[in-house]
Amino acid sequence: MKAKEVREMSVTELETKLSDLKKELFNLRFQHATNQLDNPVRIAFVKKDIARVKTILREKEING
Repeated sequence: MKAKEVREMSVTELETKLSDLKKELFNLRFQHATNQLDNPVRIAFVKKDIARVKTILREKEING
């Protein structure tokens, strides 16, 4: 997910996306703990996507 794509989303879409990403991260961590995760690099990508969404949400909050 690119920052440009995230900036085009509304606040409600961003909050929904954030909750989805958090659920995905939980599931990936669970799979990693049980040695069922095929691609451990996916955890890092999801963490970065969460950071992007949180950053854009904060920018929108500050700018009104």
